[in-house]
Amino acid sequence: MSVDDIPKPNYSPTELPEELKSLPDRVSETLVGKTLLITGGSGFLGKVLIEKILRKSPDVEKIYLLMRAKKGKEPKQRVEELFSSPLFDLLKSQRGLSIIEKVEAVNGDVSLPDLGLSAQHRQLFIDNVNIIFHGAATIRFDEPLRKAVLLNTRGTKLMLELATLMKKFQLFVHISTSYCHLQEKVLEEKAYPPPTDPHKIIRTCELMSEELVETVAKKILGDFPNSYAYTKCLSEGIAVEHMNAGLPVIILRPSIVIPIWKEPLPGWTDNINGPTGLLIGAGKGVIRTMYCDNQGYADYLPVDITVNGILLATWNYLGLKDTERTISHLTSSMEWQVSWQEIIDMGKKIVTEKIPLNNAVWYPGGSMKKSKLLHQICVLLFHMIPAYFLDTLIMLSGHKPILCRVQERINKGFEVFEYYANNQWEFRNDQIHHMRKIMNRRERFEYKIDGEDMDLYKYFEDCILAARIYILKEMPETLPGARRHMRIMYWVDFFTKCLFYGLVMWFFFSNSSAIMNFVLGLFKFVESAFWYLLSGRSSSEPSSSTPALEL
Repeated sequence: MSVDDIPKPNYSPTELPEELKSLPDRVSETLVGKTLLITGGSGFLGKVLIEKILRKSPDVEKIYLLMRAKKGKEPKQRVEELFSSPLFDLLKSQRGLSIIEKVEAVNGDVSLPDLGLSAQHRQLFIDNVNIIFHGAATIRFDEPLRKAVLLNTRGTKLMLELATLMKKFQLFVHISTSYCHLQEKVLEEKAYPPPTDPHKIIRTCELMSEELVETVAKKILGDFPNSYAYTKCLSEGIAVEHMNAGLPVIILRPSIVIPIWKEPLPGWTDNINGPTGLLIGAGKGVIRTMYCDNQGYADYLPVDITVNGILLATWNYLGLKDTERTISHLTSSMEWQVSWQEIIDMGKKIVTEKIPLNNAVWYPGGSMKKSKLLHQICVLLFHMIPAYFLDTLIMLSGHKPILCRVQERINKGFEVFEYYANNQWEFRNDQIHHMRKIMNRRERFEYKIDGEDMDLYKYFEDCILAARIYILKEMPETLPGARRHMRIMYWVDFFTKCLFYGLVMWFFFSNSSAIMNFVLGLFKFVESAFWYLLSGRSSSEPSSSTPALEL
């Protein structure tokens, strides 16, 4: 493949067709003149939500971002850094740099008492905010339980309590997850009772140290596989309490949120969660085995489709006054089911033939295992032993070893992945079908919530190219070198396999007589043992020819 075949990351969105411009955009009209408060705005979903609101609803009054200082950077600096991302290039080209002035960072922390707000900022929210989009949460599945409770559960409680004080309040949009009621194999769009009283769990975690909570964490979690699912389930319980008490609340349950499909930047992501991490690990040659059913599937939804669903649900409640549809699933598996095998096959084809990653340590390969034991053996043979061997060479060359640390992170990721990959859930999404019916043609174009023209191969190609550029910082001009390296690794892999199988055959044939003698000896031993046991059993039973003993 020549340099001319290098994929281009630049993207121009499809223009709104002329015949649709006369139709109203009722979704964007819902946010005109509104003051919004967004938590989790610095996260993956939050960034795409902010971009879409500003691009489609430039007449929004104000967007407040609740944001804490991090790594020595104050909230204002963090917002400036946020808008420097390529994600916002299209927004700035369409709306100008002045659109960013509508966004204001407010120092606060959802995990702290009173949200870490000053009295002045608290009053600012009470006097002005109309809509809250609450998406702040720790998404680390191995987060200590106390930390997850204080952020995910108590944080939600404090945000809801603040909403009850707001003078112009109209709607609380709670971003939950479809994977928080794992005991329900078929999840309906309705409220489910929490596993225990959320308020008691919050009080317990407030009174106990993190170390003490961890000693009883497994007992508290019960059947929940991790602190994330448990605390998000408790958070829903608190949101439902306020909903039943009359506060305008809607609960949205997205599934696994993955990179952008269409706009504003296809394939863009800022993390390696979900299939992106698997594709990078496999593409670098460091993931060669996974424990899962290769025909199983997970529920994924591109982040831009997720954001469209959030905005449509907001419009449905506020614009159409539909206060009955308060819990919605933002999921795909009722319509699209992509198996793990399909993901791996597409990914391997892309990273070996079109968009290889730089400095792959081995040619991508391996397989998924249905046997846990076989998987663990393969982890030892193809992950850990090569990692220690290569790290030794790296250390001897005077550099810092890294592959063992990479494999430790992969193994931790496997612990989470295996639970979800080897279980199956069904998520009803009737609300999305309802939305499609009530949208006009312009709204269906600008707030897409279907996968009618999805090209999976092209989508994963965009994901890998974007991950290459925005996560790994491997620019497109390095692709020719990466392709040459991949061809070399192909032949290294090929000759290594030939050598291995050759050695096995040599060992077998050079020791064939000894091996045959061993097999024959083993067979004779088993035969002797069988007849010995049989004869012993026969001698213990009375013979039919032996007269019975008389009393």
